[in-house]
Formats: sequence, structure tokens, C-alpha cells
Amino acid sequence: MGDGIGRYRGTESRLAQWLRRRPKRDAAEDGNDREKLLLAVAAAGLPLAPAAYPVGYSCSCERIGCPTPARHPVSFAWQTQSTTDRGQIERWVRNEPRANFVTATGMVHDVLDVPLAAGRAALERLLAEGVEVGPLAESPADGPDGGRMLFFTATRGTPEDEDEWWPCELDCHPETMDEHPGLRWHCRGSYVLVPPARLPGDEDAHPVVSWIRGPEHPLPDPLNLLEALQDACARHAAERGAAGDGEHAAHEIAWPLTR
Repeated sequence: MGDGIGRYRGTESRLAQWLRRRPKRDAAEDGNDREKLLLAVAAAGLPLAPAAYPVGYSCSCERIGCPTPARHPVSFAWQTQSTTDRGQIERWVRNEPRANFVTATGMVHDVLDVPLAAGRAALERLLAEGVEVGPLAESPADGPDGGRMLFFTATRGTPEDEDEWWPCELDCHPETMDEHPGLRWHCRGSYVLVPPARLPGDEDAHPVVSWIRGPEHPLPDPLNLLEALQDACARHAAERGAAGDGEHAAHEIAWPLTR
């Protein structure tokens, strides 16, 4: 990450050690413990709703040209459907053992969603500065989204001044993508996949969204993480642009997109 990692090179081993402390899991283990992992998310107060799942490189929704295969809710009523009720989640999991799940943001929690490389650089800085981070999830670099890191935070609630509200489309509109390249703030009206979730790919080796740090950890204030994430995303975008990755390299679009 160029200057980003150089500034915090003294704590590089701290990040490596921190990452090594996470449980080592594979897709088979996540499959076996899927219900347990999802119930842990609900027990932490994060509402869940069923989502589509991968069928090879396609989506179970069978929509031709689905823009976010295996990464969107099954129902358009996902916001009202989202729940932490143990019995309902158990029924969903057992009735559709292949389904992914999403968590609706903006009620209990928000999610700051960044490119994986930028997230790793920001995490290194936050650890070096002693900033408490909460639950963390990531999708792998070989996945269809190019790798994302998800920082789960407390929600901002509903501010009195609507101008204070950051929409989740920060990286999708021309007027905001230059200021916040690659960063999406999932809040009211948005959702993210929760682990364990499979992404499109080879049937025998689907990329998996997994926890780095589980949902049992306290949710931090998003503003405590924002500066480090913004800086890391800006450096990441600049380096991608300098490397000649294309005109829109700085604007890696996070999922989900509006269906």
C-alpha cells in the first residue's frame, strides 16, 4: 500500500499476529456450523433475512444478467422480513440449506465497506493507534467483488438534520465517488451479506465471505474508524490509478447494488 503501510511499518507484525488469532475455517466447516454461526449473528442483535445463493457462476434467482449474483435478498420485503427471532432463522436455514443471508443495516448497526487491500491498511493503522474495532468480515480477493472488508459499527440512528445522513451509495454517484473512492457506508435502507456466505465461482471452490472477528464483539462508533478508512481508500485508489488499472480503477463499486 505504498506510503500507507510505510507509515505504520513498525506495527506490521502486530497486524499479522492479530489476523492469525482468528479461527481457521474452511468452507466445509462453515457449512457444518452454518446454523450456529447465523444464530450467533442474531444473538448479537443483528437482524437477518434470506438471500440468494450461487449456482456455479450464476444466481439462484435465475434473473438473466443478475447484477449481484448470490448477494441480494430473496424478497423485496427484506427490510420488514429481517429478524433476530431464533425460531424463524432456524426454519429458514433448514428449509433452504444453500441460502445466503443478509443483515439489514441502519437499525442496530451500520457497516463500513471498503476494498480488501484498503481495509487491511486501515486495520493496521487502527491497531497501531489503539482504536477499538468491532466485528469484521471479508470476502476474498479472488471473489467476484475483488475482495472487500466489512467493518461492523454501531448505527448513527436517525439524525435530526437529514443532511448529516450519509447514504450507502457513496461510491456509486459521480458527485461522491471522487471524494470517497471505494467506500460505502451501509446504513438505513441497505444490507450486507453475513458469514458464512458463498459467492459465485467453481462449484467445488466457491469464494466465501467469512468473519475475521465475530459478531459477539461490541460495535464501535463508526466515526472512530472513518478517517483511517477514508485515507486508506484514497491511497488505494491513487495507487490503482498510478498502476494503470483503467479510468474507473479508483471507483471500485461495493455491493450490494440496487436491484
